[in-house]
Amino acid sequence: MAIDILSVSSKGQIVLPVEMRKKLGIEAGSKLAAYAWGDIIILKPIDIPTEDDFRKSLNEAAAWAKEAGYKEDDVSDIIKTYRKNRKTRE
Repeated sequence: MAIDILSVSSKGQIVLPVEMRKKLGIEAGSKLAAYAWGDIIILKPIDIPTEDDFRKSLNEAAAWAKEAGYKEDDVSDIIKTYRKNRKTRE
């Protein structure tokens, strides 16, 4: 595990060393999730889906639902059943 000492600017910014960015594939515009746990800060690179990614997933879900025989009118009943079952488990 690489350990580097970073400084925080007056604007609260830090700079990740180039070697660390290269190793993790972090480029300008990359998104990081920041977790605070006690006095520990954990940064994790994350991918945020694009609108095209979301649309593709939605189309795949719609195709699956159609193949399974679900109709749009079934959605409310499925949600109600799920909520009812969840309450009985709690």
